[in-house]
Amino acid sequence: MSSSAANVLRYTALGFGIFYGFTHQRSITAANKAAAEKREYEHKLSLIQKAKEEYAKKHAPATSATTTTGGLNQDPTSPNFDLESYISALTDAKI
Repeated sequence: MSSSAANVLRYTALGFGIFYGFTHQRSITAANKAAAEKREYEHKLSLIQKAKEEYAKKHAPATSATTTTGGLNQDPTSPNFDLESYISALTDAKI
């Protein structure tokens, strides 16, 4: 093999190596960036979930003994109010 052919082969291999290194580094950097963005997004989701839980605790209606007795909902404005069970509980209490 002549000296010029060896140099061409050597520099071609060097060029391919540099190209491969560049593309490989770009893929690693992109994967790390995507993982960091995912971690940041999940952190934000957890903060939002904690805020929702705290808001629900703060604004939850207080349950008192007058509104529920033994698991019976006595609030007629509640969507879970059952008139039949309320009346049967009243009749059982009077007996």
